[in-house]
Amino acid sequence: MKRILITSIALVFVISCSKKIYEVAYPTLNDGKYDTEFPYKSCSAELSEISNTVRKLNSIAYYKSYVFIPKSEVMKSQILKNDYKDQVSREIYYNNSVIGTATVISYKQRRITLVTCSHIVDFPDTVYNYVVDKSGVRTPYLQSISFKEKQRNFVAELPERGELEILAMDKKKDIAILGRKFEGDISFPIPVFNYPFGKGEKLEWGSFVYLMGYPKGYLMVTRGIVSQPDRDREGSFLVDALFNRGFSGGIVLAIKDGVPNFELVGMASSVSADFEYKLIPPEEVTRHGYDPRIPYEDDVYLEFNRHINYGITFIVSSELIQSFIKDNSDLLNQKGYDLSHLFE
Repeated sequence: MKRILITSIALVFVISCSKKIYEVAYPTLNDGKYDTEFPYKSCSAELSEISNTVRKLNSIAYYKSYVFIPKSEVMKSQILKNDYKDQVSREIYYNNSVIGTATVISYKQRRITLVTCSHIVDFPDTVYNYVVDKSGVRTPYLQSISFKEKQRNFVAELPERGELEILAMDKKKDIAILGRKFEGDISFPIPVFNYPFGKGEKLEWGSFVYLMGYPKGYLMVTRGIVSQPDRDREGSFLVDALFNRGFSGGIVLAIKDGVPNFELVGMASSVSADFEYKLIPPEEVTRHGYDPRIPYEDDVYLEFNRHINYGITFIVSSELIQSFIKDNSDLLNQKGYDLSHLFE
């Protein structure tokens, strides 16, 4: 009887404490601040709706490269004067491609508008490669030069091949607005992100956020905790969410006063990383294997590696995105894109 009595008392204590915590904790969500708690109820429906507005962005730049005759000593000034063709040993065509994330923020009158990071679509018009001397110092002489011949930015799931134009871009803020006008009527709805723009500066240490984008080309949602809120006095911040290539341009969502009160508070821009060069043998050696106990004395090549520091993700604030759109409103209007409804 004594053991049964003790157990009963403990059970009553747990139930009463749980009820007290529930009654006290939930009303505190209604404080006008971004939540720091994990959502107290399911938000799968809202996240599913938002995911339909987040698109995989492909950007490809096509180049024609001229490789110069060794010891020809071609300089940049000759390129500017178009006096270099007789020093070319061969021509090469190649392309550079990037996958990122873009979000549909407007669609009206057959015009679609998306926001993304500028570094996804920013390819140089001209690429100079210089000769390096034996000591590793760059000389003023060119080894090759490449000219961009065309560039394609597209979202495959959109109509008419999904081709997009760069409407406005700011490299420093790392923001770009893309868009196009479809030629024909679209027979199916195009989902648009219709949650309000929030304030990144209002986030606090420990604020809970969701991130959505296309790491490695796969649509994914993840979560993170805010650090260094308003780190640049323009609302930008850090989150500890994992970041892989393709996540650039992914949106960051905070919840104010509980589900379903999502707000756009930023856009994932970049991640902390370490860079290194290392010497490697030819690919044939690594393919067939090599006994590491035997000293290697053949040709060596230089390989560039980037090591991502996972869990340190930099966010462009919603304030910067809004100010960028407002600053470029005249330019956008001239091109037929009126985004004033985003700030109503």
